[in-house]
Amino acid sequence: MSEQRQCPVGATPERSDRPPHHAVAGIGAGPANLSLAALGEKVIPGGVHLYERRPAPAWHPGQLSEGSKLQTSWVKDLVTLVDPTNRLSFLNYLVSSGRLYSFFNAQYAEIPRLEFARYLAWAAGELGTIHCSTPVECVSYADDGSGGGRFVLGGPEGVVATADHVVLGLGTRPRVPACFEDLQGARGLVLAERLQTRLSGAAVLPYQPALVVGGGQTGAECVLMLIRHGFRDVRWIGRRNWFAPMDDSPSANDFFRPTYLRFFHGLPEEVRRRYVAQQQLTSDGISLATLQEVYQLNYETYLREGRHPVMLLPGRDVVRASRRDGQIALWCERDWGGRERHAAPLVVLATGREPAGLPLAPGLAALMESDESGRPLLEADYSVRWKNAERNRLYLQNRSRIGHGIADPNLSLLAVRSATILNSVLERTAYVVRDEHVSTAWA
Repeated sequence: MSEQRQCPVGATPERSDRPPHHAVAGIGAGPANLSLAALGEKVIPGGVHLYERRPAPAWHPGQLSEGSKLQTSWVKDLVTLVDPTNRLSFLNYLVSSGRLYSFFNAQYAEIPRLEFARYLAWAAGELGTIHCSTPVECVSYADDGSGGGRFVLGGPEGVVATADHVVLGLGTRPRVPACFEDLQGARGLVLAERLQTRLSGAAVLPYQPALVVGGGQTGAECVLMLIRHGFRDVRWIGRRNWFAPMDDSPSANDFFRPTYLRFFHGLPEEVRRRYVAQQQLTSDGISLATLQEVYQLNYETYLREGRHPVMLLPGRDVVRASRRDGQIALWCERDWGGRERHAAPLVVLATGREPAGLPLAPGLAALMESDESGRPLLEADYSVRWKNAERNRLYLQNRSRIGHGIADPNLSLLAVRSATILNSVLERTAYVVRDEHVSTAWA
């Protein structure tokens, strides 16, 4: 859903202090747009310029706790799947940092999330086209009246830049269930991404209860963070009737390859919706290693202390929440019927993420085609269907799971998606995406 913005007064490309103009500009400097800029460095005149509201590019900064691991192979970095010789590959990052042999000798099955975050920061520093502390609050369009036009990127103080083509890679924000909306900001309710900061330096009464809501990977990592911090009464609530591991089998990984992506995009919408629902655990489950660690810590702590530190509560859907007497109480509907109540002074929300709002000016949004939910319709190349798409294209990253498959919001096909967008911008095949030896016949 777009968040329509009023552009700053004077937000036109005809100002006397003319802002910079780019062939391609990106809003947001997360992994999706960093991949675009890394591949675009070779093929876009002047490079792809990214505008980032934060002081520095960051990737899930509140979820880089000890032991948290990437769920995707490091080979699926910003560039390697389409351009393995690119200077901004993860392998070159390791060589440049002098840690290549130490990394390989550590024999990671899944690399630390902190390592990947440092790789992204390194790539951003190498690019030289990242403009930090430069928020873009409104994207509008200026038609020059003679068959040409450009996008106008407006910030708090006026026009930031103009561009022929714009790529929005705004990432996601925490999803807060409706029953918690009135409690936002309440003491004791903590979003998962802020838990590490909340616990830093805080004293813990070991048998003071804590509740974690959310049965996915982030919920599991929050449980481990609480245990490591000294909590011994953690109750972990999930809606599924079990804490489901991610399906990382060979057949499941077929969904994360370019050939399947092309097949999927050509299916009728009702079939795509059904497939995405069926394939959920290939993307949103808990990594087996993380789940094993929770169970092993539970067992070993019981051996030492005679008590399990974690009570797993699957099959519960939180439908009501309130705060009273220094505690937050949750009412859960159970899969098998009835309700139950849990209360604790600390409740952690790990309830998933949703796309951030789009900073589109009303005039630009009015020129776009939308689906029944008001979301912009995307072509196979991730461009928005709108009036002037033939000459100026607007692309959306990470917002087309129904249109482009279960892999769309995650890291698996970063480089493939970026190559698709760049080929579209250039109207030629600058990057060849090869996926030819497929033993599964979908069509």
